[in-house]
Amino acid sequence: MTQEEKNLAGDTSFPIRLYSKGDLAMLYCPEYAISTAIRNLSVWIRKNEELWAALMEAGYNPYRRCFMPREVALIVKYLGEPG
Repeated sequence: MTQEEKNLAGDTSFPIRLYSKGDLAMLYCPEYAISTAIRNLSVWIRKNEELWAALMEAGYNPYRRCFMPREVALIVKYLGEPG
């Protein structure tokens, strides 16, 4: 079972579910203002070529205001659990 499958199956301490971009960004960058946290998370996602490709393959829409559970699982897989 891959890490993504484990994440999707709930075999991680971090809950994989739908998150608004602001909520997920604040989990990764709690010390920043929400706009800065979102910007930082967006930069991390775009600079990680493997993550970006996996998100595009999964149907990620950068203009959507939330991350779907599958996208959250990929983000956690490539960036690690927040906190």
